[in-house]
Amino acid sequence: MITHLHIQNYALIDRLDMEFHEGFSVITGETGAGKSIILGAISLLLGQRADSKAVKNGAARCTIEAHFDLSRYGMAQFFADNDIDYDAFDCILRRELSATGKSRAFINDTPVSLAQMKLLGQQLVDIHSQHQNLLLQEEDFQLNVVDVIADDRKLLDQYKQKYNEYRQAERQLADMKAVIEKAANDEDFLRFQLNELTEAHLEEGMQEQLEQEAALLSHAEDIKSALFEADSLLSNGDHSIIEMLKSATRPLSRIADVYPDIREAVERLESAHVEIKDIAREIGSDASRIDFDPQRLEAVNTQLDTIYSLQKKHHVDTVEALIALHNDIQQQLRQIEGGDESLAAQEKLVRETYENSLALAKKLSAERQKAAKRIEQEMQQRLVPLGMPNVQFKVEVNTLADKISQHPTLTPTGIDAVEYLFTANVGSALQPVSQIASGGEIARVMLALKAMISGTVKLPTIIFDEIDTGVSGKIAEKMGHIMKEMGQQERQVLSITHLPQIAALGTTHYKVYKEDTKEGTKTYMRLLTHDERITEIAQMLSGSDITEAAISNAKELLK
Repeated sequence: MITHLHIQNYALIDRLDMEFHEGFSVITGETGAGKSIILGAISLLLGQRADSKAVKNGAARCTIEAHFDLSRYGMAQFFADNDIDYDAFDCILRRELSATGKSRAFINDTPVSLAQMKLLGQQLVDIHSQHQNLLLQEEDFQLNVVDVIADDRKLLDQYKQKYNEYRQAERQLADMKAVIEKAANDEDFLRFQLNELTEAHLEEGMQEQLEQEAALLSHAEDIKSALFEADSLLSNGDHSIIEMLKSATRPLSRIADVYPDIREAVERLESAHVEIKDIAREIGSDASRIDFDPQRLEAVNTQLDTIYSLQKKHHVDTVEALIALHNDIQQQLRQIEGGDESLAAQEKLVRETYENSLALAKKLSAERQKAAKRIEQEMQQRLVPLGMPNVQFKVEVNTLADKISQHPTLTPTGIDAVEYLFTANVGSALQPVSQIASGGEIARVMLALKAMISGTVKLPTIIFDEIDTGVSGKIAEKMGHIMKEMGQQERQVLSITHLPQIAALGTTHYKVYKEDTKEGTKTYMRLLTHDERITEIAQMLSGSDITEAAISNAKELLK
């Protein structure tokens, strides 16, 4: 529950520090005093998107911070999962918004994303405003209430996992059909392309080898002439390099014994003689091997032209890419040839995942049917004291089915469509609650639903924002008692109200008011003393001119 709220430089608030207490508290104040401003500030702590216009005029930034006592709600896992320090008795949520529009969020002084703050905020506070009554018109909300009462979260999670497997199998089947259908339409063209690539006899690295061979064949005569010339200089005749090296080595060898310093030079000359003889043999061999072969040159150029043409046609740069394309086309043709078998296997998988999902969906449906009966009984009991003696409330759980096959239709939440039917009048037929209930009736229905849900879901704090709109008198008092009872179930309930019957039931009473100052209009909030509560409730009863009767009435209500 919220133990302390700090707001600074937000809208009309300079600074607000307020302690909050367990149980049922009420917040009152004239229309326009700023109750919605405080509610808006709390909403920012629950992950709502911020607007820089909310920063008080002239301030650089605004800060909203709330301290929560979580000691009775078992929330340690969230903090462990998100690597945030955990203090069960003092959990701090803070939002900072700058005038430039930058927003920062913190949980226990650890920077967090807005999504993380929202996830935690949903577990801490439920703000029920007038517009939330519109949720009663939404099937998702109606189904969610049934699931909460059924306590089927584990089963629902198992179903969702199987449903996702079914949907993935369906998507894969659709993709496979599309690929096979397209490939079948292109089969002749694919076979033509495959033949072209096959006839090219492509091998990795062949393009570089062919280009080197083409260059060699194109310059064969020049190469052969150069080789012959070099061979002649190295080894032919008495004045060849090899013979001259031998001649230079002999006289030096004769003096090596008497002039040892020359021995290294002799060894190097002998080594050079051996190396050059070896080079001369290689050059002579190359010269005899290389011949100009116009036919081979033509064949090489033809093969290169084929490679270049295929690369241009298929918009690739390498033979390796052409080989990959060849393999891909082969695979497509294999899919066409084995398409029926692959389709049959995938269709079998779709049927199996559908049946697995359907089995869990039917279990879910059975749990929801039981919960629906419980909701009907409990809502009847809760609504009769709220001024609806003839109320009928029914929860219809219908199976969604395909119009053609009549097979149950799977959805992300199962096979069920939930609708709340309602009538408050004798002899009137049950109809969807959103179509026939008045504003005051919807408010009472929603309060009864929230009271019922709160018995199952341990939510630390619930804030009712003028849920009493459209009701008055004894009915308002009954609604107040329901909220008070909710506040006695280890939770904190705050009610923003304009009705004295509800205001008098609060364990603590806060007043929001505004004052005009030289700096502008400012909003304040304070905890009322017992005597101040009498005055406030009397004013709510009689208006600005407080009468003795109103004061007496206020005292009586507070008893």
